[in-house]
Amino acid sequence: MGWTVIFIIRVTVLFFVIFVWITDVTGSALMLSLANFIFLIPMLIITPFAGVISDRYNRKLIILVVDSTLAFLTAVLALFFIFDFTEIWLIFLFIGIRSICQSFHSPAVMAILPIMVPKNKLSRVNGIRYFFIGIVQLIGPAVGATLLFFFPIEYIFWVDVITFFIALIPLLKIKIPVIHMNADRVDKNSFVKEIKEGFTVIKTIPGLLIIMLIAMLLYMLTQPLMVLAPFFIKIIHGGNNFTLAFIEMILQGGMILGALIPSFKKQWKNEIRVLFIGMIIINIGYLLYALAPIGNYSIIGLGAFIMGFILPVVDILVLTVVQKTIPPDKMGRVSSTLNTLMMVASPLGAILAGPLSEILGVSLLYLICAILGIIITILPYLFTGIRHIDYTKEINKLKDINSKR
Repeated sequence: MGWTVIFIIRVTVLFFVIFVWITDVTGSALMLSLANFIFLIPMLIITPFAGVISDRYNRKLIILVVDSTLAFLTAVLALFFIFDFTEIWLIFLFIGIRSICQSFHSPAVMAILPIMVPKNKLSRVNGIRYFFIGIVQLIGPAVGATLLFFFPIEYIFWVDVITFFIALIPLLKIKIPVIHMNADRVDKNSFVKEIKEGFTVIKTIPGLLIIMLIAMLLYMLTQPLMVLAPFFIKIIHGGNNFTLAFIEMILQGGMILGALIPSFKKQWKNEIRVLFIGMIIINIGYLLYALAPIGNYSIIGLGAFIMGFILPVVDILVLTVVQKTIPPDKMGRVSSTLNTLMMVASPLGAILAGPLSEILGVSLLYLICAILGIIITILPYLFTGIRHIDYTKEINKLKDINSKR
């Protein structure tokens, strides 16, 4: 989907330059931690409601309104910077409002795919989508670093506005099927009830809730790596904007290559085993990232590549299982519920990253988080029945049940 790719370009470039600006102006891990916390909290609160809205109303219109709002906000921020009003609280406010808008964008896009793509091609389409998004995220940091080298940040903000108008062309042309809900349901059911329904549907898929709970903890443990990357590369290891961009490009390069695997792999014999092995390998990459000697960007890059290479396999396997088993009219609320479950620990990880890095040091904090991640992954696999679940059989069972109704 063309508009999705352009949306990722906007987000990647804009957030790269903003977090570099925060690092350069404040030189504080705490400020980076707070900025990420402000970005995550609105998503955590709003995403479940956004999922219900994407099921009730025109998803194309939702995306159009959200993307237009994002472009308008960026234009306003650019004007503030042009007139030399560059307070840190203004950036925090901008990040928070952008987070609210993006909370509506993601469930709408997630809900569109299953109604436009045959179920037997979802895995490949998800892999291809992941691949192209990875390419965009690969070049995003390089574009951001290059723009920062030649232009002040206030002019770079206009890239977001320009790319929005470019994205309007494919968005306005594409025809998205509308899922019609029962009129009584729309009038009588509350948002809370429909959000609860999302949790209920998730619990019907064996093992999925356990996987989501593990993911919650892993998201919390990986937040320091994501939040403090500019500080880790630029302050601790003495890098510059291009070094930071290079490491992020390696991570995204790994994601591109990793996304090719599900694109060509028709079916997995044991999804659970692949998922848990993948999560362990991701944390091994985290360990390498943490243990890199000062200035040794090759080891940092290797750790980033390992994490990036395995992440798409894990993400796409879970996403495909969800898309195959969840009815289209419930996909919006279920996808938003899944996002909420996976994000619920992220704000805690983000806000703790700064203070803990001041106490332990960033490298030691990374090391502890990686080791805990391996432990959290291994224990449920060994001491619960999740390792015996065969999702191919479970999907067939659900098909049989639905065909008898």
